[in-house]
Amino acid sequence: MIFVCYPKCSTCQKAKKYLDLMGVGYTLRDIKQDAPTRSELERWYRLSGLELRRFFNTSGLAYRALGLKDRLPAMSEEEMLDLLSGDGMLVRRPLLVADDAVLVGFREAEWMKHFESA
Repeated sequence: MIFVCYPKCSTCQKAKKYLDLMGVGYTLRDIKQDAPTRSELERWYRLSGLELRRFFNTSGLAYRALGLKDRLPAMSEEEMLDLLSGDGMLVRRPLLVADDAVLVGFREAEWMKHFESA
């Protein structure tokens, strides 16, 4: 599994602590140092089954500075993927990428459900 996070993010720290307590093996990937590529984001989006807008970090400074709250509804999937791949800080985190699933953001109950069914 790949754990994509921003180490200074408190939610990412909670998710990492959860994974460590659960004994889950993962490869840590700092989103600031190694941002996801467009092809990775597209693959992860498709695997997740979520709407692409769920991959945006809506509480981030870049999201607000670009006025994406108002712009996203009119954007195409291609435009959204281009934006996400152009700035890793626009991507919601943490991301947990497994062979069969992608978890976006940390909601402990959702992550627990994923590991129970794995």
